[in-house]
Amino acid sequence: MTEEFPTIQGAVCPIPLPHQEKIMLGHGSGGKMSHNLIQKYFLPALTNPILSVGDDSAVVQLTSNTDIARLALTTDSHVVWPLFFPGGDIGRLAICGTVNDLAMVGAIPLYLTVGFILEEGLEIGILERILQSMQEAAHESGIIIVAGDTKVVQHGKADGLYINTSGVGQINPNIHVSGANAQPGDVVILSGSVGDHGIAVLQARGELGFDSEITSDIAPLNQLTQAMLSVCPDIHVLRDPTRGGLATSLNEIAHQSKVGIIVKESDIPVRPAVAVACEMLGFDPLYIANEGKLIAIVPEDAQGIILSTMQKMKYGESSRVIGRVVADYPGKVLLITGIGSTRILDALSGELLPRIC
Repeated sequence: MTEEFPTIQGAVCPIPLPHQEKIMLGHGSGGKMSHNLIQKYFLPALTNPILSVGDDSAVVQLTSNTDIARLALTTDSHVVWPLFFPGGDIGRLAICGTVNDLAMVGAIPLYLTVGFILEEGLEIGILERILQSMQEAAHESGIIIVAGDTKVVQHGKADGLYINTSGVGQINPNIHVSGANAQPGDVVILSGSVGDHGIAVLQARGELGFDSEITSDIAPLNQLTQAMLSVCPDIHVLRDPTRGGLATSLNEIAHQSKVGIIVKESDIPVRPAVAVACEMLGFDPLYIANEGKLIAIVPEDAQGIILSTMQKMKYGESSRVIGRVVADYPGKVLLITGIGSTRILDALSGELLPRIC
């Protein structure tokens, strides 16, 4: 391989040009590559105490009066392909994803803005279907779309359309939910089966090689989280395991809280069809994205009331305890396997399934 050298006044200077890093699909995985990109480039350029917390939404206090409700702010971009898949579409995904980011800091979602990047040649009928889906998801969650923007790019530049959303929610003064709040002795609760969304999108791409009844789990979780907080305002952590799946989200929490987390493989629900698809394709369902599930880390003495409340709610019927928080192994997640051995459950390294959210 020949090296490039800069030319100075017609002569070759023996100083190689610096290697230029480039963005790869793995930087959008939500795993280690995403984390490194944020830590190395975004945070040094943009950091401030609110941003550096690292939760799904920023929490801001507009007044020094701590008895006044705080605001949660979040933004998200959606580039899923294809636009429609079993159980959902990019419109429902955009609304639910933003609502859930607000809900994961204990907020009541209030208002939403939407930006559309439309590709020249997109059928108006497709846009109408997506707008209808967005309206239905907004109505289900109770959030109001109050502003928007539209841009059009040349044919071939946007895969039909991309959507950006920003959301605002209100957090009551006695609620303090953060990925940094997990404590030794806490119990880890999961609201349902993992891997449904990622495999549903893969199926829509025709990449499974067989037909199945797998559908995406896309759902707004704010009514579930508010019911949980109504019976236990002292919930420590809420997190929706989207990109990077359950394993990566647990690692994020362990890192933020500087604790260890131990989960039991046999207690983590995986639908049989999802398990078969993952086995055939060589995927681990613990790293597959979800869009309608949550992790709750709660005080041990509150697990009973929280779990029973979740199981009575839509989108929480299959909730179960999957593990515990420990003081040992800070920053790490351990998995007790089906055969009783223990292994480290690391965060996702690169890109497993691109363009799924």
